[in-house]
Amino acid sequence: MKLEGIIAYPITPFKTESQEVDFDALTITLNALLEHQCDAIAPLGSAGESAYLSWQEWQQVAQTSIEVVNHRVPVVLGISELTTAMAIQKAKKAEELGADVIMVIPVSYWKLTDQEIYDYYQQIAAATKLPIMVYNNPATSGVDMSPELIAKMFHEIENICMVKDSTGDIQRMHKFYELTHGKLPFYNGCNPLALEAFCAGASGWCTVAPNLLGRLPNQLYQAAKSGDLTQAKTLFYKQLPLLRFIVQGGLPKTIKAGLNELGFSVGNPRKPLQQANPSEVNQLKSLMKLVMAT
Repeated sequence: MKLEGIIAYPITPFKTESQEVDFDALTITLNALLEHQCDAIAPLGSAGESAYLSWQEWQQVAQTSIEVVNHRVPVVLGISELTTAMAIQKAKKAEELGADVIMVIPVSYWKLTDQEIYDYYQQIAAATKLPIMVYNNPATSGVDMSPELIAKMFHEIENICMVKDSTGDIQRMHKFYELTHGKLPFYNGCNPLALEAFCAGASGWCTVAPNLLGRLPNQLYQAAKSGDLTQAKTLFYKQLPLLRFIVQGGLPKTIKAGLNELGFSVGNPRKPLQQANPSEVNQLKSLMKLVMAT
């Protein structure tokens, strides 16, 4: 399977008082993302606060997401685990529930060697038939996988067929292309790098942006795909201030604040993460208003 376009990341809504998962709000936000012309839905990523969910909650969010999307677009389930055993358990559950792809990121307490990372992916791949997207995001995981290691896994581990890189280093994307002769589909996970990534040949943009920006990310992708660089630049710079803000402020906090302002009632991030303060909310409102006015 090769995904193309906008791979949208939903948040996991919580009820304000109890902080239990709000499945009604999850359904509403998932349907809104589909209306924004997203090409795939990727629940349980960083923005979905996957690391803060219990095993039962992870399964419930995964199942609800797959049922709501209902084959309208592919579903990419996020797996980020310290232990290989738990990652395998989630991979098997993802396949059982009907996910289309799993996006796997190793999380580190002890620094992992390349061989440990390789074995982590190899053992997960052996446990499932699902395609695997390797996810590299050292800022959140503590693990930074080199393009050489990722290319090696792509060549040697059958299920591994795509990579999402969130380092913000455009040279990584050039390396993926060179090391695999253009055969490894790569996806940009750094929001402020969206324009450069498309110009470098990225197959898609993995982003929370459609939650607040509606169809603008898709319009940027379509302009880049059609070779209309002038229009792509216009659309990108229109979004850039807000893209920078949501990344710097922390995705769960800023996206939930924005969705609440838009009337979605998705609650706050799960503690110890804190909700956006009044100053941050005002800044976010101003940026959202600016994007929609231009």
